[in-house]
Parts: sequence; C-alpha cells; structure tokens
Amino acid sequence: MTRKRFSRRICGAVSLAATLGTAGPATPQDGVWTRPTLNYMGVPGILDMPTAHPMHDGDISVSAMGLRDTQRNVLHFQITPRLSGVFRYVFLRDFSVNDYRNFYDRSFDLRYQIAEEGPTRPALAIGLQDFGGTGIYAGEYIVASKTFGRLRTTAGLGWGRFGSQGGFDNPLAIFGEGFKTRPDAETGQAGLAQTGRVDTDHWFRGDMAVFGGLQYQATDRLVLSAEYSSDAYDAESERIGFEHNSPVNVGLTYRFASGVDLNAAYLYGSTFALGVSYTYNPNSSVRKPSGEEAAPTPVYLRPAGSAADLGWTAQSDVAIVLRDSVAAQLDGLGLVLETMSVSPDRTEIRFRNPTYPYPAQALGRVARELSRIMPASVETFDLVLVTANGLPASRVTIRRSDLEDLEFAPDGSWQSYARAQITDTEASPTRPDLRGPATPSFTWGLGPYLESSYFDPREPIRINAGLALRARYEPSPGWVLGGQIRHKLTGNIGDSFRSDSVLPRVRSDAAIYAEEAETALTSLTAARYFRPGEDLYGRVTVGYLEPMFAGLSGEVLWKPVGSRLAFGAELNYAKQRDYDQQFGLRDYDTVTGHVSAYYEGEGGFLYQVDAGRYLAEDWGTTLSVDREFNNGVRLGAFATFTDVSFDDFGEGSFDKGIRVTVPLSLISGRPSKEGISRTIRPVLRDGGARLAVDGRLYEGIRDYHQESLENSWGRFWR
Repeated sequence: MTRKRFSRRICGAVSLAATLGTAGPATPQDGVWTRPTLNYMGVPGILDMPTAHPMHDGDISVSAMGLRDTQRNVLHFQITPRLSGVFRYVFLRDFSVNDYRNFYDRSFDLRYQIAEEGPTRPALAIGLQDFGGTGIYAGEYIVASKTFGRLRTTAGLGWGRFGSQGGFDNPLAIFGEGFKTRPDAETGQAGLAQTGRVDTDHWFRGDMAVFGGLQYQATDRLVLSAEYSSDAYDAESERIGFEHNSPVNVGLTYRFASGVDLNAAYLYGSTFALGVSYTYNPNSSVRKPSGEEAAPTPVYLRPAGSAADLGWTAQSDVAIVLRDSVAAQLDGLGLVLETMSVSPDRTEIRFRNPTYPYPAQALGRVARELSRIMPASVETFDLVLVTANGLPASRVTIRRSDLEDLEFAPDGSWQSYARAQITDTEASPTRPDLRGPATPSFTWGLGPYLESSYFDPREPIRINAGLALRARYEPSPGWVLGGQIRHKLTGNIGDSFRSDSVLPRVRSDAAIYAEEAETALTSLTAARYFRPGEDLYGRVTVGYLEPMFAGLSGEVLWKPVGSRLAFGAELNYAKQRDYDQQFGLRDYDTVTGHVSAYYEGEGGFLYQVDAGRYLAEDWGTTLSVDREFNNGVRLGAFATFTDVSFDDFGEGSFDKGIRVTVPLSLISGRPSKEGISRTIRPVLRDGGARLAVDGRLYEGIRDYHQESLENSWGRFWR
C-alpha cells in the first residue's frame, strides 16, 4: 500500500470519528474523564496533536517530554475556564542555528475554547502555537472533541506545522490571496523566524491539513491513545535527520491521583517518546488548609449590665496599663502595636501585620484579644491596618456586641463582614496618643541568597549563590533606612553571553555586574512614606536603589479603600552604578517615570498598565495581567512595547515574560507573609527596562483595602 493511499484511509477514519463526535447524547466530563491528558507539546491533547477540552480553571501544569534529540519542558496555565497559555522551552540536539550546534528554543502558545461539549455538540477550540518565538513550532489549529463514555474522539484542521503532512490548498484563500502561502514557507528555512516577533501575517496561511485521533480510558488510571498527525517534522528532518515514516502515533498515559501523569508513545514509525507531567490547582489544592498556628482565644462575653460600669475611667494610669497589655498580647500573636487611644466607649488600635498572609485573620485575632482586655463599656473597636512602611491603609470598625453574637453563628464570618465598616484613616484623621513598640525599630538578618538567570544560548540556567546581610532601621513611622550587602561564594552568571545591544546598556550588561561584584552593596536607601490626603499615598526614596542604578525616586498613588481602581505616578532620576557595585557611579544618567493604572478584576485577576519613559530613554507601555488565588499563589504575564524598533531591540523583539509567586505558608503550613517569587524572561535586553525600586506603594496598600479584605474574610474567626 502506498503512503498516499494509506494517508487517505487514515483521513477517512478521522472524518468518520468527527462525524460520530457530532451525533448521539454524551456527557462531556463523565466520570473517568476528570481532566484531559497533556500531549508531547505540553497542552491538552492526544500525543502530538491537540484536543478541544481545557484543563480545569486555574490548573497549573508542568511537563517534561523527550523524544529523539529533543527535550521539551512546558508550563501550561489555564488562565480562565476557556483561555489557556503556554511557555515552552525546548532543547534540540545538533540543530545548528546561528553557530550553535545545539539549540534552545523558547515559545508561547495561546488557546481558547470556543464552545463547551454538550449532549449533541462537540467541544470546539482554536489555538496559536509558538506565535512569539523562533517559529520552529509555529502553527494554528481549530479542533473538535466529543466524548462517548470512556471513548473520546478528536478531529481538527491545522496550518503551519499542523498543515505540513498531507496538506492541501487553504480554503481561506477565498478571503484573499494572502492566505494561499505562508511567508516562512517561502524562505525555505524550515520554520525559523525572527526570534520573538509576533507575525500575525503568518497565522492561518499556507496549506491546511486534517488531523485527529481516539483516546480510550481503559481504567481509572490508564488512557490509550492513537492519532493521525498532520505534522511532517520538516525542520527536524532537514536539520537533525529525524525519520518521519508514518503519520500514525500510538501511546498510553498512566495517571496518579496526585496529579502526576506518566506518558509513553511510539511516534512517526521511528521513535519512542517518554514524558511526565504534574498538574496543580491553587483553587482546590491547599497543603494544610487550617495551618499550624495556635488556635485563637475565644471572645469574652461581658456579664449583663457590665457595659454601664465606668469606674475604670477614674484610674489615672489605666490607659497606659491597657496599652501595655494590648502590646504584649499582639506581640504574642506576631503583630506589632503602633499607636492606641481609648475612651469610655471606643478604642482605636493601629497595628502592623508582619505575620499573617490574610489580613482578615489578623483583624479577627486582634478583635478577640480586645474583647478580653478592654473594659466592658468599650463597645466600638477601630482597627487600623498599617503597612510595613508605616502607612495607615484602612480603618475597620467592629462592634463588640457583634463579636459576641456572631462567633459561633453558622455564617458568622460573612455577617461580621456585613456589619463591619471599612473606611480610609484620613477620612477622620484621629491621632492616637499612646505609642506602641513599632518604632523606633532595628532589624537585620544574615542568610543565603540564590540568584538565577535563564536562557543563555550556551547554558540554559545560570546561578550565583552566597551570603546576604540585610538591615533596616525605622526611627519613626514612615521613615525607613535600609540596605543589603551580598558576598558571592560561587556561580556562573558572570560567564553569560555578552551583550551586542545598540541601546544604552541599562540591563544587558548584567553579566558584567555579576562577574565584577564579588562583594556587592546591592542597595542602600532612605525612604519617606506619607499620606498627602484622603485616598492618597506618597513615597520618596533616595540612594543606591538597586544593583545597577542609584538616584532619587518619587511616587504618588490614588487608591480609595472601597475602589477596585487605582492610579499612580512615578518620577525618577537614575544614574548608572559601577560594575563592582560599590559606591562609584558611571557616566550614564537619565530621567525616567511612568503613570500607572491598576484594576482588581473578578476571579482574582489584577490588571496593570504603565506608560512612560524607560531607562534606555525609550517611550512606551507595559501591560501586565496576574491571577492571584485565595491561597496566595500568583501567576502572571507582562509585555512591554516601546518606540525601539524590533531590530534595535535585538533578540526577543520586545520585553515580555511570566512571573510566579508561591507563599511560604503554603509549603510550611505556618503563617508567613514571605514568598518565593521568580520572573522568567525569554531574554533580558535594554528596551522597556524599568528601575527596580523597593517599596513601591500599590501592592502594600491594596492588601489592606476592601477587595482584599473581603476575599480573605472567611479567615476572620481562624
């Protein structure tokens, strides 16, 4: 049988599967189909081809897949119930690009589910693969999948990589001649494009082909898969001699309840492939939901009639005694009293929360302690949340009688939230007269540090490690002096690829800074934080702001307590530091600044837009989207576009990346506001570079405002 006749028969089988997939009742995620399998590109799919079902909302999946001369590492994030994104990092042995024998490829995907599966309707999805990388894996597809109990069928149409096997003329050519050919196909470069450029004129162009396949859930753990692939592996065949003997792939997946999947397959009639993936959902996966902190003390119930007793007010030193008692109890909770006032029926407590990741939990614990300390006549508790830098961020007013009524109510948390009042401290700017132990304060710490850089073409991950000495002195609320010294013990970041940038080298000389600074003063600053007025916050910072720049930075933020929207403005004068990161400065200096808009959307989405002038004196805009889950896990992406041309920017074409934050409390089960954060850029260049100033206002303020308090209020009684 010739290969052409064989391909026609396979296409016929796929068409039949697609026809079956549109008829007859079925439940889309019945029983055994708890989540899709991930294919060897790290996306929901069969083996090499995609399927139409998404992962669960919020799923974060990491995959490592290997086949002949190829290693693929993938991060997949189900951004919304229908939209997902992918970052893929691939090692290709002997691929020989730009004088490098081995090639490391970076790429991004986006896919969107157009329609969910119904009783008679298949799930339908559309995807862009490798739309912003080198183009080695670039392709687009539309795919449909239908479930029949343990059997799931898939059929799709593909372009680019997905249109290279058994392709035929693109029917979209009826909309224009440009759809007939794909620009990269004309160059004969086997899919290689300019790194990082988003070439929309490639999408859905050139030949189109059909792909499809079947999956069978043999047991609750074992999935069997077979597919007809429309990927001819042209780039691999041309450069590393990959043998594409057949478009038919077969394989299996073994699934563990922990979210781990093991995969094995025989691909293209020539090679075996193995893979492992792990899927984690921050919405439902909490290591220790209740934590390991001590249980809170119960609310003290006042005896009947005791609230009328005001005899305590005649004691001359009673306010001092109460202040000392409150300070001691808060210290035992890991909280710090800043100031306090007390009257016959009301008390105001201003405190800092360096311990609890959920501010509502801190509020609940303070309120319980006050019910036990304050005289019975004190009915109203004004609890003022103060940021780590001494800014009063919000006032939460709680009635003591509500605490007594609601502590054991079935929905006591939400009733207490409904009865609480959350306002700006500047709306009625009282100044409590009893100071606590918050300031002056001096803290320091000595410990290890780990610094990493990614995606050097000769070494994908480079690391520096050593010791860091940190110190912080706060003489009075709002005044902060701080600094850090690092001593490198080992590392190879300094061996990274040297910059060929034509722009001012504001970031691309990072390897030189890493090489020449064995003992580095990474920061030394004085900062002033203040409240210019209601809904307004301010900051001024001067000194050695970051490893590469010294200067002066000023910022103003408008953020009403009850608003999801905030606006900010920042202006900086920055002067470049010497490579050794001591006290010397280089000749380059600039004025940089941005205006910013922030919005807290539904579902934990955080949107930010920054527009202004960057360190290399380019003008542009940064767009950022993050998703923050209730357990503190945060994952986001950003992209910066400036007036620097793609050619002048260099490899990567524009600044972009992803960032991940995992709270330490999720790992240890103990309350902590610390976390592990990483920002991953495909490449670090000079365009779109922004000054790294510690203590910017928005993140510290929004945690204590209404939206964040509401999201965490379920922990008020914990």
